[in-house]
Amino acid sequence: RHSAIAALRSEDASRRSIGDEALVAVYWKPVYRYIRGKWRKSNEDAKDLTQSFFALALEKRYFQTYDAGKGTFRTYLRTCLDRFLANDYKFESRRKRSAPLVALDFDAVDMAAAGSESPEAFFEREWARSLFEVAVDRLRESLHARGRAVCFAVFERYDLAEEPPGYEELAREFGISGATVTNYLAASRRELRRLVLEQLRAIASDEREFRREARALLR
Repeated sequence: RHSAIAALRSEDASRRSIGDEALVAVYWKPVYRYIRGKWRKSNEDAKDLTQSFFALALEKRYFQTYDAGKGTFRTYLRTCLDRFLANDYKFESRRKRSAPLVALDFDAVDMAAAGSESPEAFFEREWARSLFEVAVDRLRESLHARGRAVCFAVFERYDLAEEPPGYEELAREFGISGATVTNYLAASRRELRRLVLEQLRAIASDEREFRREARALLR
């Protein structure tokens, strides 16, 4: 209902700015990881190229020409990125430009192995990963702001850990009952799902694409 894609074509500069910010927030990490993993660039070069790609795209309003009838926005963005990297990066990565609309915290980005995936599949996976990362960050902010830091901590320890503890161990660790652990996890998962869908809706071009993507993303 508040599509960043639609905002790209708005005559209102402030609305376009909000759309640009929403898209960069979701896509900058997949772009950075894609440059590292598939184009085999060093950490510093990948940082420069990521910043330069988005600065150029926003300055020249490349995203405004996206046609939803020809495919998903992320496919269009990746095509723009590949073209940029193949033809422009030697020059654009060294050009001084204004920073993207959102701060890019490269130090907080962990790298996923590209493996034997195709470039397309790798970018798709990193796009999905980025959506969930943004949603988890917003879940953390929301729960902390509402004085429910323990709720997020339980969720983080159980759902985000590689080797999660059992419910009884969590209950002892946080000094709560097993039933409260169950309630905290259920509430956090519901909220996370809502935030993922909210973020997905913002970057979908229309309701049909949103529903298709939601089914694929959440299985």
